[in-house]
Formats: sequence, C-alpha cells, structure tokens
Amino acid sequence: MSAEKLALTIDGIEVTVAAGATILDAVTQAGIETPTLCFLQSLTPVNACRVCVVELEGARVLVPACARRAEAGMKINTNSERVRHSRKMVLEFLASTVDISTAPALQEYCAEYGAQPQRYGPKPATVAQPVKIDNALYVRDYAKCILCYKCVEACGTDAQNTFAIAVAGRGFDARISTEYDVPLPDSACVYCGNCIGVCPTGALMFSSEYELRASNQWNETEQKQTDTICSYCGVGCTLTLHVQENEIVKVTSPIENAVTSGHLCIKGRFGFSYVQNRPEEGDDVSA
Repeated sequence: MSAEKLALTIDGIEVTVAAGATILDAVTQAGIETPTLCFLQSLTPVNACRVCVVELEGARVLVPACARRAEAGMKINTNSERVRHSRKMVLEFLASTVDISTAPALQEYCAEYGAQPQRYGPKPATVAQPVKIDNALYVRDYAKCILCYKCVEACGTDAQNTFAIAVAGRGFDARISTEYDVPLPDSACVYCGNCIGVCPTGALMFSSEYELRASNQWNETEQKQTDTICSYCGVGCTLTLHVQENEIVKVTSPIENAVTSGHLCIKGRFGFSYVQNRPEEGDDVSA
C-alpha cells in the first residue's frame, strides 16, 4: 500500500510530498534554498533560530518551515517581503549579540538579506565572555553561541544520551551549561565531541583548530578531506579526516552516513594523534 501523498504550492510551484513531511522537506524538494541554523536532519527540530520562517496563506504569523508539518492545499511563500524582513531582523539580532567570525553560513545569510547588526552597537553584546579551556580535546567559546540547542539535542536523546549539558538561565542570562556549571572534566561529559559536530558557529571547537586559528595558521581552503573507516572497533564508522600540511587537524563524519548519522565516539573523533606519531629521520625503528 503506497504512502499518503500531499499536494501543496510553494512560490507558485506545485509540490507533492509524503504525509508527515515538513514544509522544509517540501521546500527542499521544490529546489528552493531556505536558510537554517538550528536545524539538522539528524536532530529533533526545536524552532530556536526562526530564520527558516515562511509565509503560509491564511496564517496569522510566519511559521517555521523546519518543524511545521505539510498539509494538503497549503500555499506557501518563502521569499515575500514579510519573510525577508523577518529573517533580516533575526540575523541582525543574532549577529549583534554574538561573535560570528567563525560562522560562515551565518555571515552569508547576513549578506544575502542585507542584515546590518552594527546599527545595534559596534560590538557583539556577549563577546566579553572568556573562552572555557578546561580539557585537552575541545574548547567552549560561548561568545559565539546563538543558543540553537543543537549541542543539547546531540548530547541528549537524539544521539549520545549523556545529558551533560543543557540550557540554563532565562532571557539574557540563558546559556549552555554543564550541571551546576561545573568544569567539563567534573561533568557527565564523555568527550564524544558530537556537540562540536553539530555546532554552526564555532562556539565549540577542536583544540587543534582553536590553536591553529590563534596562531593564524588555520587554512581551510588548503585542507583536504579524506574518508576512511575508524580502526578502533568493528562498528565501521566513516571518518572524514581534515588534513592541512600533511597533518590531521580534525575529524568529522558524514551526516548522511547510515552508520553514524554524523555522530562519533571519543576514539573516532579525537583518537587520531597516533597517525601523526611518525619516526624522525635517524630514529631506530627496528625494535
């Protein structure tokens, strides 16, 4: 028995999707690009960033495309003046409160929608937060955090089920925190790094990347990416090695991979240093 199909119209284009699909699924199927920040295919939508909002005929307010289910007969506009103005305002609010220097997608959206965050002040409001460096694997720079909730979802039921982090506080005091705001080594964190893998702004970053950026040596345009299979166990996780000047600088996993869905364990994500423990010229390697 075939699945139920729903017909709707997006920007004048008739689209047919399976029942249960979201508006974003339909928009993507129609070949229309829609900005997203808090959305990821492998995570539960939380409607946090609101940059994917679209105009639904008959609705009083704009609706989030990432979470709203498609319904038969819907008429949707993804690029109306109202939609563009809303997205512009959201982007301005985000870019005026956080440091977006390591968020290329957010920078591109700001340019596309003509966002001018500087009209709210010369510097992002949260940039004064110190970087948290309390372990050897990754750093937390919450001056770059847009509270998209991706890291919380990845640490929770969507991936790791560790629940080491959550959103604490309300309003301007809202922030990502460990339990009782303890240092990471004292928390429930198992250092899988799945929070880094989903972070869209660089608020969570490999220590190796952070150190290279700090010394002005990070060069993403010159990096090569090579897929391989993790050697630590028999699960068969696909690793994408990011290599710069013949050195692995970080490891990710393809989100479309059926084994990992982009998620890894501590060994797969961080256990690459042995690859680079090469003998120096003249070393005795006969033993």
